[in-house]
Amino acid sequence: MTENEIAKLIVNAAYQVHVELGPGLLESAYEACLVYELVNAGLQVSNQIDLPVYYKNVKLNCNTELIF
Repeated sequence: MTENEIAKLIVNAAYQVHVELGPGLLESAYEACLVYELVNAGLQVSNQIDLPVYYKNVKLNCNTELIF
């Protein structure tokens, strides 16, 4: 599958979620629906993966709640 074909599947999935749900929900609702659409389109999906970010020489994990 080419990058353009994958991109078309993603855009179509996002459009389907937009049409079905409309505005005003939490991001987590849109994420769950988008993952559902992408998997049904035949794509392998990973969501909410750990993403280390370096900020002021400190390694932060963007999926972890920070308590100071």
